[in-house]
Amino acid sequence: MSLFSPLRLGALDLRNRLVMAPLTRLRAGDHGVPGDLLVEYYRQRASMGLIITEGTWPVREGRTWIGQPGIETAEQIAGWRRVADAVHEAGGAIVMQVMHGGRISHPEISGTGRIVAPSAVAAPGETRVADGKVAYPVPHALTTDEIHGIVAAFAAAARNAVEAGLDGVEVHSANGYLIHQFLSPAANTRTDEYGGSPANRARFAIEVVTAVAAAIGADRTSVRISPEHNIQGALETDPADVVATYTVLAEALAPLGLAFVDILHADPAGELVQKLRHAAAAPVILNNGFGTPTTREAASALVEDGFADAVAVGRAALANPDLVARWAAGAEENVPDPSTFYAPDARGYTDYPVLARG
Repeated sequence: MSLFSPLRLGALDLRNRLVMAPLTRLRAGDHGVPGDLLVEYYRQRASMGLIITEGTWPVREGRTWIGQPGIETAEQIAGWRRVADAVHEAGGAIVMQVMHGGRISHPEISGTGRIVAPSAVAAPGETRVADGKVAYPVPHALTTDEIHGIVAAFAAAARNAVEAGLDGVEVHSANGYLIHQFLSPAANTRTDEYGGSPANRARFAIEVVTAVAAAIGADRTSVRISPEHNIQGALETDPADVVATYTVLAEALAPLGLAFVDILHADPAGELVQKLRHAAAAPVILNNGFGTPTTREAASALVEDGFADAVAVGRAALANPDLVARWAAGAEENVPDPSTFYAPDARGYTDYPVLARG
């Protein structure tokens, strides 16, 4: 088994085990509609075994940044259909990461007059609005009925993604966004059935993934988690609580038969990640997080040593549209330019060079 061997994940057939990680790029304009830039960007990277799109909001209240795409309106669905068609025509597979930002937003971004979270606890730090940076405000604590509405919104977004021709959906339950906020005891101070115990804090994630699986089929459904990532105030600093919370989550999802579980952790071969992998009873895509770029050697070792079924690659895929060919040949890689990660145009987006063909 190698990085370059084929793999089946639920209903998805991958030509290789290199997965393009979800990468926020903010090129979808004010209305969240994928246009020519997104079509070309994803088409260029279709040689990856699987593309996981950037986080895409299911409802406007879940919008996290200006320029982020959505999957709520007819125009957004049509835009994503162009992306999916281009990737498929190039022989690739693509799933949509559906992401609700929760408190990692601002009313000027959501456009709904508020932001929402499990509890009325502001995230640390600042976000960028049209006029500059502002502190994250105190969010509205979701009612039980509103929570049920967001579960339904995730399911509707998943149906929209499949209608647009994408091959499946990844539910974003990581990196400090809404579902992760429910999982974290620092962000979730509720005392009802969605807070307190590990089982209660995991309830929302379980309900969302279950609803998405019912909407589009478990074999096209996946979930991303990042236990102990301790990012954006979604702190998880008690190791026993982390094990308890994520084991409850994994064991509850296991009967669904998900296409895959995507785990972001600094020690992907470690005991916690491998425990969760087996508890979830699904193929696993691993990634070692934001701090350390994933190298060819590290990715190969995870697959060849049996720790991962596939490996998610972020910055290297961003800067190398032909990453599969480069890694297969041991060729030099383009270096990503962070100054263009969130720029509005093609610079550092669709203009990275590919290997010359002899």
